[in-house]
Amino acid sequence: MPNFTDVTEFILLGLTSHQEFQVLFFVVFLVVYMITLLGNIGMIILISISPQLQSPMYFFLSHLSFVDVWFSSNVTPKMLENLSEAKTISYVGCLVQCYFFIALVHVEVYILAVMAFDRYMAICNPLLYGSKISRTVCVRLISVPYVYGFSVSLICTLWTYGLYFCGNFEINHFYCADPPLIKIACGGVHIKEYTMIVIAGINFTYSLSVVLISYTLIVVAVLRMRSGDGRRKAFSTCGSHLTAVTMFYGTLIFMYLRRPTEESVEQGKMVAVFYTTVIPMLNPMIYSLRNKDVKEAVNKAIAKANLG
Repeated sequence: MPNFTDVTEFILLGLTSHQEFQVLFFVVFLVVYMITLLGNIGMIILISISPQLQSPMYFFLSHLSFVDVWFSSNVTPKMLENLSEAKTISYVGCLVQCYFFIALVHVEVYILAVMAFDRYMAICNPLLYGSKISRTVCVRLISVPYVYGFSVSLICTLWTYGLYFCGNFEINHFYCADPPLIKIACGGVHIKEYTMIVIAGINFTYSLSVVLISYTLIVVAVLRMRSGDGRRKAFSTCGSHLTAVTMFYGTLIFMYLRRPTEESVEQGKMVAVFYTTVIPMLNPMIYSLRNKDVKEAVNKAIAKANLG
């Protein structure tokens, strides 16, 4: 019989055990975090004040930026604290971090799916787009990912709460994540492991199917267009979203659709750096650098600020 012990806190081993790299990592991730906050909050403000960005596509983009702010803020501050001070996190703090992480991941993948559906409606049904994707419909579409994501996360976190530990409280990660927690647990592992893979598999498959079906129909519609300018415009509005989808889904699938082993946890830690810190920073750049409307809105906002 395993000798279960009460756990009050965990030790986060972080990104590296090499002391000489910790100052460098602290500076790098502090800069990345500040850019993430400025980029995403700036995008939200820009969309809210720019008349030319008052469309469903940018409404959904503002929510993607909102989620990215909280997604990064759930992980990065604690990672920076662990790089500079104590390496511990309380048991309750660990569960809370797990809860928000799982919730925000689900919210983001379904917002990406909603954005793909929005592009399908805009390109394949342009005459009906204004009436079908009204403000009320947008609010309903964006509400579903939030309600569903936070509900599913509550169930997943209760299964995490069902894990038992036997004295090894060292988490081989820089935040509380299910795979490394499963790796150090000595009880309640099987139900948590299989439910994690099943839930991740179902949600990633379903949301990704919406994206793939939407873009398959979009490609068919674009290829039927006679105008070369029309094709270029259609693909340009989709390119940024496809880039974001590829990066986010690719890294999450690599992390969560494998059984937790020593090797997969170590590899997952490196991949997690990308989707918890780098992708939230890159998303505003991806959508602004490749988007004519956003560039024009930025130029007008700067010109207005200078005149003021």
